[in-house]
Parts: sequence; C-alpha cells; structure tokens
Amino acid sequence: MQPSVVYTTFHHPESGANVVTTENSDWATNCPEYKVTAVQVIKVSSPSSWQQRNQAFSKQQTDFLPKHKRIKAKQ
Repeated sequence: MQPSVVYTTFHHPESGANVVTTENSDWATNCPEYKVTAVQVIKVSSPSSWQQRNQAFSKQQTDFLPKHKRIKAKQ
C-alpha cells in the first residue's frame, strides 16, 4: 500500500467497513462509493461501542441456528 492509502475488506460485517462509507453513489450505476471514503485512523485499545453491539448481535443471531449449522457458521 502507498503511504496515505487505507485498505480494508467489507465482505465481513465484523469489519464495520460499510459504516464508515458515505451515502454517495456513482451517477451512472447508482452503486455506493465504497472505494472512495475519507478516513481518520487512530490507535484504540478496545472495540468501539458499535463493534461491541455488532458482536453481541452476531452471537445472538448465531445462537438461533441449529447446533450443526452453528459450528459451520463460526468457521
């Protein structure tokens, strides 16, 4: 990566990447502008409140799955 460039995946909800993107979309395709977002990076010592709520929600949703599917979902 070049200096001043930030990269993250948005395929996994745990990353929270879609939370920091804007509501702007491409004029031609109406696709969200996931690839162009200004960010400020700071060092933290614990997950944010959003991440904690998301982790609790994800666990709650996983707990609804039958046991055999729950094991597969955690992999």
